[in-house]
Amino acid sequence: MPTAKTTTKTVKKPVAKKSAVKKPAAKKPVAKKPAAKKPAVKKPAAKKPAVKKPVAAKKPSVKKMTATAKKPAAKKTAVAAKKPAAKKPAAKKPAATAVVKKPAVKKAVKAAKPNVAEQSDDNVKFRNLFDAYSQGKLPFNEGYIVSSFFSDNSAYSIYEVVSYAGVKEIFVTDEGLQFVTGGKKLYILAEPDIYPLKYQEPVQRKEGEYIPKRFADLEVFTAKNQTKIMVAKEPNETYGSFTVLKPHGTNFAVVFYQAPDVFATLAKFFEESLNIQRKVPQSDAKKAAELIVKTIEKGMGFKGEYE
Repeated sequence: MPTAKTTTKTVKKPVAKKSAVKKPAAKKPVAKKPAAKKPAVKKPAAKKPAVKKPVAAKKPSVKKMTATAKKPAAKKTAVAAKKPAAKKPAAKKPAATAVVKKPAVKKAVKAAKPNVAEQSDDNVKFRNLFDAYSQGKLPFNEGYIVSSFFSDNSAYSIYEVVSYAGVKEIFVTDEGLQFVTGGKKLYILAEPDIYPLKYQEPVQRKEGEYIPKRFADLEVFTAKNQTKIMVAKEPNETYGSFTVLKPHGTNFAVVFYQAPDVFATLAKFFEESLNIQRKVPQSDAKKAAELIVKTIEKGMGFKGEYE
């Protein structure tokens, strides 16, 4: 009886508890953990970059090609179209130089018309020179121009009378109007009694009081108020061209149209100017005006060389 108990105990203990074969084989397989599950399925580096990289390669290649194609094509053609358009106005510049020449031709064409038109108008005997020029009513055939140069401080005055004919061209300068033609110029000096340098030759006086004449070259008329009106005995010749200065202040530049009564018109004009503007008595202003017109008619008429 005691021997049977001991044998049964020894058989159960080693077989059930300490089976060395079952533990390592089932729980720790070396092949399952690293090789089969993790690297083969989850980490295929070949699939993900292979799909993404060709897509990324296609998109930038298409965009860059189209961008480079569109940008230079649009800019270069636009620039090429705009540059010749900007260069074409160079053709307008020679037109500007031609504009300078054209007015001279137009004026020459209209040379004979203003004189005829003004003679037909009985009310117009003379006009402001610069207004007549701007209106296209300057006589080109022949005419008289009277300019004044009044002193600001006294009644000292200088008048210039220019006769001209056969004008080739008239154009504006910085100083006034230039007439391309010859002519004659008569100097007239009105000297008040209070003038301090009355004994000095007019040719030696300062600018603004100077005329290119000596006392021996002048006809002198003395008014009742002792104003001396000095008229040159002979006009000066002008050659090639002459310029009429633009007047300032109370000064004037007037053109007289050639008409049968032009000398009567000149006489009346000088009479009023000497009397009203220079304070010469009425009767003396009339006599002085007659002296002036007599000299104009004698030495500056449109006969002989002007015909």
